[in-house]
Amino acid sequence: MFYVLLQAGTAEAPNPIISFLPFIFLFLILYLLIIRPQQKRQKEHQRLLEALKTGDMVITNGGIIGKITNIKRDKDTVILKIDDSNNTKIEIKRIAIAGHWQEPVAKDEPIK
Repeated sequence: MFYVLLQAGTAEAPNPIISFLPFIFLFLILYLLIIRPQQKRQKEHQRLLEALKTGDMVITNGGIIGKITNIKRDKDTVILKIDDSNNTKIEIKRIAIAGHWQEPVAKDEPIK
């Protein structure tokens, strides 16, 4: 009888790959839903910053809209003209540019 209890109490260990399968699946889901799209947006933003040139209308991360009048030699900062009447210019870091700016089209005006 003692011998029967010993055999019933011992169990075979599960395969280690099977026990890590939920973690692998979770990492795959996180990669596809979070990490990969973020890397794609980051590459797009880097391409945008490299393609900036004088005369582009841009918007900064802070919401300032202006026209690029000069790109510094080190290409780390740009000069934005934000007001035509007073000739107001500011110098900002290139990475602070969120994207190109286009004037919104009024709803009652036809699109050209």
